[in-house]
Amino acid sequence: MSAETANDDIYERIYGAIVEHRLHPGTKLGEDRLANIFGVSRARVREVLARLAHEQIVDLYPQRGAFVAKPSPEQAIDVFEARRLIEPALLRRLIHTLTSEKVARLRQHQELELDARRRDDQRAVIRLSGEFHQLVGLLAGNAALARSMRELSTLTCLIIILYDSPTATSCRADEHSDIIDAISKRDTARPNA
Repeated sequence: MSAETANDDIYERIYGAIVEHRLHPGTKLGEDRLANIFGVSRARVREVLARLAHEQIVDLYPQRGAFVAKPSPEQAIDVFEARRLIEPALLRRLIHTLTSEKVARLRQHQELELDARRRDDQRAVIRLSGEFHQLVGLLAGNAALARSMRELSTLTCLIIILYDSPTATSCRADEHSDIIDAISKRDTARPNA
């Protein structure tokens, strides 16, 4: 396995633990412990933590280490404002470039989310709910906006666990269905991710 592939794997595993609320905001991410868990050097762990910090998912403090980000109320307001600006633009772009394959991908993803809800797998529901918004960004065809949507979705997961009730872990069960229906009808006025 190449160093880049190993880093990507470690990144995805830590990222997944954060979005699935297995690692809570403020949790210390010790380099030694992570190096032992993943069987890699501390330098490799440091690279991954720096990447997560660049995406604002992890906070790095000199002499103290890395911690899962703990967005302030002001940062939470900024995240939701950014989502209100970006998501309608992504949806309009997706509708403009819509194909039956794109609608099918959204519906396939929705089925995974509905299945997780039926199984009462809250971790999967949380992850899949965030991934839905990321998929919209990806299918819209703007890599920069899709990357921003991934970061904003992840920060939203952290904000929900910090400031919402314990049961408010994702979008409502019918919300993504309504969005997909509006997209498939090319209704630019209705969809609001």
